[in-house]
Amino acid sequence: MAQQKNEELLKRIQKLVKQNQDLIDRHEKLSRENEKLSEQVERLKGMLAELEKKGAVVEERAEERPRSLSFKMATVLFANIHGFSRLSEGMNTEVLMDELDTILFQFDAILKKYNIQKIKTIGDSYMCAGGIPVKNITNPIQVVLAALEMHAFLEKHQQENHAGQQIWDLKMGIHTGPVVANIIGGKKKASYDIKGDTVNIATRMESAGEVGKILLSVMTYELVKEFFVSEYYGKLPVKYKGDLEMFMIKGLKPEFSVNGEGLVPNDMFGVKFKLIQFTDIQEIILDKLERELPAYLYYHNVKHTVDVVTEVELIGWAEGCTDQEILLLKTAGLLHDAGHTIGYDKHENFGCDIAREFLPNYGYTSEEIEKICEIIMATQLPPRPKDLLQSIICDSDLDYLGRSDMIPVSNTLYKELKEQNKIGTFNDWNKMQVKFISGHQYFTQTAQSLREVNKQKQIERISQLIVEE
Repeated sequence: MAQQKNEELLKRIQKLVKQNQDLIDRHEKLSRENEKLSEQVERLKGMLAELEKKGAVVEERAEERPRSLSFKMATVLFANIHGFSRLSEGMNTEVLMDELDTILFQFDAILKKYNIQKIKTIGDSYMCAGGIPVKNITNPIQVVLAALEMHAFLEKHQQENHAGQQIWDLKMGIHTGPVVANIIGGKKKASYDIKGDTVNIATRMESAGEVGKILLSVMTYELVKEFFVSEYYGKLPVKYKGDLEMFMIKGLKPEFSVNGEGLVPNDMFGVKFKLIQFTDIQEIILDKLERELPAYLYYHNVKHTVDVVTEVELIGWAEGCTDQEILLLKTAGLLHDAGHTIGYDKHENFGCDIAREFLPNYGYTSEEIEKICEIIMATQLPPRPKDLLQSIICDSDLDYLGRSDMIPVSNTLYKELKEQNKIGTFNDWNKMQVKFISGHQYFTQTAQSLREVNKQKQIERISQLIVEE
């Protein structure tokens, strides 16, 4: 049993190390690209200044050329509200038109709830897309949730307004893939017209389906199958692409829905969803750090943040933390040094301010946010954690003390402090390090087993560098 657990731990470490390196490589690439862009901007500014000196007239003609954006992963929902073909002679057409407006108004409200972009309504056809205009990894899940809620609303509306008579039916096709979005209108009230195979396939799926069914392409199904009950529906011939497998969504899995009824997401769903959403949050915060961290932060940089996020997940998993606890740890690790964008001293407090402002936009509850802030504040030196989660982030934050690269990493911290006149000579720094490391302890069993032995070796190595005066 112990051997199996060690093998699983080794696989987990290898996976997290690869993810860590991928993130670091990506942000190093972004940094180089930003430098090139800055140089280009400066050259363009110089050219513009020369033109203005010569009396050239520069006109803005943005409105004359179409603006478009490409999205690698958007989820398109195409729906058709069937009803007019079943109107009996005694029904008032105007009343039914008003009723359709009410239905569409409610559909719009559901889209807003799930951050989905409405594309257009043509008669009783309705199209929307997730992942537009803000790219995100969770859009397939959000679109399927919206589809289920739209379907449930129409059924309830029918029962309340047309008991015993089937007036309205709904067919939906959902497909995930790349789209091109043409932007219509200005910044304040922009709308989008999307094009591409993804749109065409979603439209054809709706046409091929039966009324009352929500059909997913195999692409969308693979991205959401963890959360939803579904069954195989059939194949759709797609020109130049072969047959496309389709699945019919029945509802949320019982374990992810309130009372196991398959419609309303419960707390377990919320945690799983946020763990997936964390990828988007991490991208936003790391980009913010890349842009806003002061240049003198040679240690408290993006790489350190990525290291801590990786390490809290590794230690948390090894210590038997729940998914909810892993979510809190990773979010705290991501934000624990974000306060450096505001100030060096008391950066933990600033990090909590950022958490309280930023995280509500991503569905974090006030209780979760305060717990995250408590974990962030535990990284203040000297570390005095009060519970397991605080112990894990303290061990992760000072993980480098027991790593083989401890001395070069600590040298970056010395350089950072020296540039701010917060430390004296390098000899003073080494004396301070020996004292700090000698008094330091790892709090979790995982960190003790992984790092404590190496930490003692570091004390010996640094002691040899000290020159007695």
